[in-house]
Amino acid sequence: MSIVTPAEHPFAVFVRILGKGKRGARDLTREEAREAMGMLLDGKVEDTQLGAFLMLLRHKEESAEELAGFTEAVRERIQAPALAVDIDWPTYAGKKRHLPWYLLAAKCLAQNGVRILMHGGGAHTAGRMYTEQLLDLLNISRCEDWETVAATLDRGEVAFMPLGAWMPVLQRMIDQRNVLGLRSPIHSLARILNPLGARCGLQSIFHPGYQANHREASRLLGDTAIVIKGEGGEIEVNPDGIAHLYGTETGASWDEDWPALSPQRHVKPAQLDPQHLLAVWNGAEDAYGELAVVATMALALRGLGQPREQAFALARQYWQHRNSSN
Repeated sequence: MSIVTPAEHPFAVFVRILGKGKRGARDLTREEAREAMGMLLDGKVEDTQLGAFLMLLRHKEESAEELAGFTEAVRERIQAPALAVDIDWPTYAGKKRHLPWYLLAAKCLAQNGVRILMHGGGAHTAGRMYTEQLLDLLNISRCEDWETVAATLDRGEVAFMPLGAWMPVLQRMIDQRNVLGLRSPIHSLARILNPLGARCGLQSIFHPGYQANHREASRLLGDTAIVIKGEGGEIEVNPDGIAHLYGTETGASWDEDWPALSPQRHVKPAQLDPQHLLAVWNGAEDAYGELAVVATMALALRGLGQPREQAFALARQYWQHRNSSN
């Protein structure tokens, strides 16, 4: 038995800040969050510290300052070339009630010159349909490096890059979901990262209260972003309900309500058949799906500066004239 008191691990201070009890615990400052995430990304923590840190954050709920600090640490370590991107489109939730109509929206926008980087974290939760599972069906390119992303964008296509290809340590944290039993804050963080500095970052945050936090984090970072409570947690406008947009641009926040597009709620499909997405892309009709596609395209165009009515008009035009051969 050693009689010498061991030195405290440098990361222990961050676990202590979050876990010191109801009266002693507090949020991390932005600088503390940046330092803590930097240590996580650089592999300077023990596995027990990682698990404790993630679950304490999950229990407390991360603040806007923490999200901003975490994002800064990630961006400092992204080794990517300067690429022109219009829309950053994170896709980390998966769908279980409706098909992922947002994928058709992204394809249609790309055909009309909108440069979209899409990124996701794999099929981490059973019972959900994920973007990665539908790339081949919808002819969306999976890119494993930034050079392929650049070439794909230049061809006028959506570029999908898995998180594991550009920030594998974050993917490993996401993969802790089935070890810890809960999603970690990394699922939320990934939505705000905007790794290539796109003109607008779209974010879907399902749980109430988190949308304003994410908008504030993007404002602190100086980003242009729109945050919504997307259908199923994905960036997809639900045409059956009011959509509230939490926006930020040039350091200022704005809010906007979009009314429901249908007077009655559509019946949820009994089962989700991915082939139906392809059929609708090729001309088959789906009242709910087509409304969701147009509204989601309008959301992206709103993020690029179009007023709502013009964004919807342009989105309808794009959808009507889509090239279904691609």
